[in-house]
Amino acid sequence: MTTTAHTPHADHSHRHGSGCGHVEVPHADHVDYVHDGHLHRVHGDHTDECETAGHTAHEQHTHEHQTGCGHVAVPHGDHVDYVHDGHRHAAHDGHWDDH
Repeated sequence: MTTTAHTPHADHSHRHGSGCGHVEVPHADHVDYVHDGHLHRVHGDHTDECETAGHTAHEQHTHEHQTGCGHVAVPHGDHVDYVHDGHRHAAHDGHWDDH
């Protein structure tokens, strides 16, 4: 999986953390929080937008994610990611990507 870009979310006064009220999504070495249709991660004394840099196909993933498939759906930009096995999957050109 490729690393995430450092993109601070300006004017974000809410402090994310366990029990803050937002869905927690394990992501690589940190936790993302679903907030206003995108993902935030705590980074030092501020919050970043959590965007994966690059494209990482999840090989041999046969499960078809969709509404009601049993995995947490996370709105993410113009698509929906699904939390599965400790990471996010997103549909991409006939396969699933790790986000």
